[in-house]
Amino acid sequence: MNIQTLYEKDFHAWTNQHINFLSEKRFNELDVDHLIEELEGMAKKDKSELVNRLVILIAHLLKWQYQSNRQGKSWRVTIDEQRDQVTAGLLEETPSLKPYLVEAVKKSYSRAVKLAAKETGYTISHFPKQCPYNLAQLLDEDYYPEN
Repeated sequence: MNIQTLYEKDFHAWTNQHINFLSEKRFNELDVDHLIEELEGMAKKDKSELVNRLVILIAHLLKWQYQSNRQGKSWRVTIDEQRDQVTAGLLEETPSLKPYLVEAVKKSYSRAVKLAAKETGYTISHFPKQCPYNLAQLLDEDYYPEN
């Protein structure tokens, strides 16, 4: 089975074959087009995970601030966990994502507002149009907004 067919039929085997090719410096046998596609996908996945973590973090900060009468341990745990996943997880393991943070916050905010609105019963217009938290606040493990 040729390497392009292997990619379509058995991705795991294709990946292992490429590990062997690279380990043995058999570069002329690489399926370069699919390899580029997979590397691009990995980069997008990291950015997507950052945005998804920020959506949950920001939504819970909004809920914390706008429904202070319902603040509880589970919200605090979720906020802490998302911060940890962003800082100790993604940014520590992939420091090249740091310059993308501002854009990621912008991308995540409208989704975070929709989530917060859904979970609180408030309308989307109840929340600020732009993210009320700066990067330092979002990543500060001691920051919890006041209502």
